[in-house]
Amino acid sequence: MTEREVLTSEKSYVGKGLDRQVIVHTALQVIDRRGSQGLTMRGLGQELGVEAMSLYRYVSGREDLLEAVIAELLDDIRPHMDELLARTWQGYLQSLAHAVRRIAIEHPAAFPLVTTRHPAAPWLRPPLRSLELVEEFLSTLRDFGFKDDQVVSAYRSFTSFLLGHLLLESAVRGAKTSAVEEPLDEGGATVSNQDGRVDLSGTPTVTKFRARLSEDHSDEEFETSLETLLDRLEMDVSQ
Repeated sequence: MTEREVLTSEKSYVGKGLDRQVIVHTALQVIDRRGSQGLTMRGLGQELGVEAMSLYRYVSGREDLLEAVIAELLDDIRPHMDELLARTWQGYLQSLAHAVRRIAIEHPAAFPLVTTRHPAAPWLRPPLRSLELVEEFLSTLRDFGFKDDQVVSAYRSFTSFLLGHLLLESAVRGAKTSAVEEPLDEGGATVSNQDGRVDLSGTPTVTKFRARLSEDHSDEEFETSLETLLDRLEMDVSQ
């Protein structure tokens, strides 16, 4: 197909409402049906009735598209939280956990993207991997009286709980939880996990805790989680 024919095809769909949001939403639908491995630019173009080249006006490539899908999923967390329940820190964490779990239930094939792809910075822990979500999480717990070390510990424990439980739940629902995909050199997409390029100007609480969030406490976290599990089992057995 010539460039003129591609532009003609693109213009014909623009009139029908083709834009980045439509493309991202359709990509999510494709992933829901076929998994992330089944999403290609050519296949998505066929889904939308346009040539794949037409999509590059709105997304730089498959990597950009996958990151946009993740962003759409994460943006849908806050509107589904229970404001009344979130008036206590316990209620806030319960509401947040259920809002994240809703993604794993409604989009099990897409949820592994949230949990296994590299976040924008190594200290952002999936599935709470957006600066906005982490900023709210940290600042909310501080407002409830958590001390600095307690805030960071809660973030680590909470994300570990969500990651382990919901990744398993999505797998039970048919998701493929393979390793992180290698970025494709497609359309000059920005590769994630570039800590030095993350703009923290709008997230002062994240900035404050950045050094603490970067510390590695994985051994301690594992042992603590294991002890908690053993304590719970012991309580069940002793009853």
